[in-house]
Formats: sequence, C-alpha cells, structure tokens
Amino acid sequence: MQDIKMGFNLEEWYAHKLLGEIIYKYTGSISPEMITRALETVEDSPLLSKERLQTRKKVYNVFVECIQNLYHHVDAPPAGLSAGGSPNFGIVCLVHDGSFFRVTTGNFILKSKVNFIKDRIEQLNSLSDEEVRMLYRDILGNETISDKGGGGLGMLDIVRKTGNKLEYFLYPYDGEHIFFSLDVYIS
Repeated sequence: MQDIKMGFNLEEWYAHKLLGEIIYKYTGSISPEMITRALETVEDSPLLSKERLQTRKKVYNVFVECIQNLYHHVDAPPAGLSAGGSPNFGIVCLVHDGSFFRVTTGNFILKSKVNFIKDRIEQLNSLSDEEVRMLYRDILGNETISDKGGGGLGMLDIVRKTGNKLEYFLYPYDGEHIFFSLDVYIS
C-alpha cells in the first residue's frame, strides 16, 4: 500500500499502468454494457488465446471479479474532473508484462471509506492460502448478502484464484476524494 502526499496526476498514473502488451484498456463510465464489451474483448484476445487454457480461465475469471468490484463499489468522481460527466467513472486495464498478467482498476472513493477498504485488503493479504480457502468456504456456507448484492467474496475470490496478495494504492485527490488503485497479478 502506498499513500502519496503530493498532487496526483491521473494521466501519468494511467500511462504507467499501460506498460506491457495491452489486452484491454478503458476509461469512462462503468456500466453493464461496458462490462459486456470488455469481457467479449478479453475473451477474444489473440494474445490471451496463446496461453494455456488454465491460464486463460484464471485471467478471465479474475478480470470478471475485478470489473464487477469496480462496477459495484465506484463512487462519483470529484466535481470538475473531466470524467465525461459519468457518476460511475472508473479505469480498468489488462496487460501482459513478461511472465505475468496484471489487471488494474482505478476509481475515486470518498475519504470516509478508506479505512474500511484498507482494513479489508490488509486482512485478506495477511491470510495464508489455507486460511483463504477456509474463509471462502465459510462465507459460501453462510450465504450472507451485502447491500451491494454480493457476499463479500469478490476480493477474497481474487486472492484465492491468483494465490497472490492484492496490491493497492491510495492517492489523495482533494478534500473529499481518494483515487483507489488495485493491481492484481496473475501468473
């Protein structure tokens, strides 16, 4: 996790995230239609089709989880940001970089949500592989549904499928907003 204290430049951040072979990139309104197009693009990717079936499935499934998390948990961007007037502004990209694939999502969140997000990710990152599997089975068994429609499985499922820790960054933007960036590595 990294907190940046100086000004945050969205364009520079985005350019840095696009290093590698780009499979998919998008900036704008996160909508059901956009998600459908994104999934079709990733599924039909010539670069991804060269990978083993198991790797393709893992990349696709993690991409689905990441984009669904973005859709369900995005906050309206700061006023005055050139986000095309979208209240559901987000960024998602899938890049192949050497021996791994990286799914990156970015969106604005209200400062009041920072501690909850940090605590949740830190909790997941502190778990062993066995603890991740046990927590996953426990949540499935309880069938608890959140106010956003999920059982809290999104990030847990990403950690379970990749076997990697979640890498996240929080960039102060203005008095009310933080830009939240999540990187998920798949090998």
